[in-house]
Amino acid sequence: MERKTKWMTAAAAIVILGAGVGAGIAGAGGGDDSEAPITGSDLERATTAALDHTGEGRVTDTKVGDEESFYEVEVTLDDGSEVDVQLDADFRVVGEEAETGADDG
Repeated sequence: MERKTKWMTAAAAIVILGAGVGAGIAGAGGGDDSEAPITGSDLERATTAALDHTGEGRVTDTKVGDEESFYEVEVTLDDGSEVDVQLDADFRVVGEEAETGADDG
């Protein structure tokens, strides 16, 4: 009986670990549904870096784990146009993309 219990425990652990790995893979798949907003002190640092880069505007959206960078900060400029500022994990600007509207969706 003891041997059967050990096998059942091992099988249960494999099932639990397998479910965790599957969830991790699903979460890393990309797309709008899996990108989380930046929070806490990281949000403050990302906001400062993005606004320093653009020189104006207000932050209207943020993402962690964007397909193009570690962080993405969307800034709406004073004229109403939008710029996505790409930041690395150390909050350094690594790129930007102006949103033109028609093809950005």
